[in-house]
Amino acid sequence: MRFFLDVEQREFARSLDGMLAAAGTPGAARAWAAGDTAPGRALWSRLAEAGVFALAVPQRHDGLGPLPVELAVAFTELGRHAVPGPLVETVAGAALLGRLDDLQGLDEDGAAASWLPEIASGKAVVSLCMPAVTGPYALDPDTADAVLVVEGDTVRLAETTGPVQPSADPARRLARPLGGTFLARGPAVAAAAAHAAEVAALATAAQSLGLGRALLDRTVAYVKQRTQFGVAIGSFQAVKHRLADALIALEFAQPLLHSAALALAEGADRSSVEVAAAKVTAGEAAYAAARAALQLHGAVGYTEELDLALWIRKARPLRDAWGAPAACRARVLAP
Repeated sequence: MRFFLDVEQREFARSLDGMLAAAGTPGAARAWAAGDTAPGRALWSRLAEAGVFALAVPQRHDGLGPLPVELAVAFTELGRHAVPGPLVETVAGAALLGRLDDLQGLDEDGAAASWLPEIASGKAVVSLCMPAVTGPYALDPDTADAVLVVEGDTVRLAETTGPVQPSADPARRLARPLGGTFLARGPAVAAAAAHAAEVAALATAAQSLGLGRALLDRTVAYVKQRTQFGVAIGSFQAVKHRLADALIALEFAQPLLHSAALALAEGADRSSVEVAAAKVTAGEAAYAAARAALQLHGAVGYTEELDLALWIRKARPLRDAWGAPAACRARVLAP
């Protein structure tokens, strides 16, 4: 199996990297954490213009997809630049609605036709809550235009949310969705929800990979400049080994991510296993990179004023979101 990205996919990644590098994402992330979503929504619109959200929306609903490989490419860059908001939940919500639209008689209220074009264009921000997978809280439901909740064989559109709960990452605002109207019900909803959860896990794994690479790049640059005993600390053998371990873990995760995206694109029987393997590997690699970054930056690594904190504080929540390590390992090892 080929794991290399083609020319167009690599160029797509470079264009997103360039756009986000110039967009001031640290400022948008800090504003989002403080409750000011305007900079984040402006960035959201630019991502939509680049086609990011359309990758998860079927072509019949004004999208470009579903294109899991390109989605993984895009979310790697979103993780690299610590873009705030329910990005994963929006594309997973699109995957849920798209699959419901494929299942005759399930999309009773025409929710797919109503919401999918809005998601593709960036006009709609969606949060998705699956208590069996995510727990009872949704990400950023207070700022979303729609909050979808999947419980058992039903999908409902939440009407309101409870109070915002604290999170390890201030830019990840959690609240419990309340009430709502049913959009779809029936035993086949479980299949659509399982597919959406796979898309969410894949996108989260990609975010983790990009996050880990950003942390490693910043740490390598820092240890080249920071001196101790008259020499750069990057010349110390222990520092080199710590960074090498982080790099190897990230390099190992990347082909697993691409393989999972291909499996999902092809509808392979083992796609859920491959996605779980990519999720746990990328999540653990990013978390290890965050721990190395924190240690090797020394005391300055603990300061909130340093933008590095925006990346460090995302590592553990992303590792656990849409499939904690233990759950992913259990799926991989299941007969």
